[in-house]
Amino acid sequence: MEQPVGPLHAQPRGYRALVVDDETALAEVVASYLEREHFEATVTGNGTEAITIARELDPDVVILDIGLPGIDGLEVCRQLRTFSDAYVVMLTARDAEIDTVLGLTVGADDYVTKPFSPRELVARIRAMLRRPRVLHAAGAASPIEAPPRIFGPLRINVAAREVSIGDEPIMLTRTEFDILEALSARPGVVLSRRQLLEAVREGPWVGNEHLVDVHMGHLRRKLGDDAAKPRFIATVRGVGYRMGSGQ
Repeated sequence: MEQPVGPLHAQPRGYRALVVDDETALAEVVASYLEREHFEATVTGNGTEAITIARELDPDVVILDIGLPGIDGLEVCRQLRTFSDAYVVMLTARDAEIDTVLGLTVGADDYVTKPFSPRELVARIRAMLRRPRVLHAAGAASPIEAPPRIFGPLRINVAAREVSIGDEPIMLTRTEFDILEALSARPGVVLSRRQLLEAVREGPWVGNEHLVDVHMGHLRRKLGDDAAKPRFIATVRGVGYRMGSGQ
């Protein structure tokens, strides 16, 4: 029998996880693995209840089964995204690409296909939440002193995790911000999909590299960036993406 991973000493205590799956035994196993990593894990098998709990709990991560009775996982994710910036990992028994893309278009950050290893799931979640990702300016005592990154009207404050265009703040999910942060750290340099995913996950990525395209679509839409005539993020066909000047 697979044993839960041991405690990660660098993992801060106090992360909150919400596990939503009507397979009670599976949900409890996932929760037990998370608790071994010092997460506060809450379990429910009901989509409506999950939304209520999420409002009260303000979780850092939600592990969400697609095939819930009543309100399914996709609708739960849609509603979560109206008030929560938690990471969302979708669990699905269907391996078709359309299911994956559909899940991500409602705001999910990752997906895992059943059956899965709880150890792998926790490792993915642990990588998502690993911080800080802030780059220090040379000689700076803290990341707060690092200057914002400016690309024309686009302003990226990495330390505060704030983005604006002109005077208008742009609300990004954590994954969207991390992709933008990785690109803006090396303007003019082409980063492959795998490099972007590994920068976001902070470790080797095993899975569909084209998941980054879905997040990029959301990011561009929020930035008002036309993929055909990009100001900020250019697509390098067959390779990946490059941060432009914003002019």
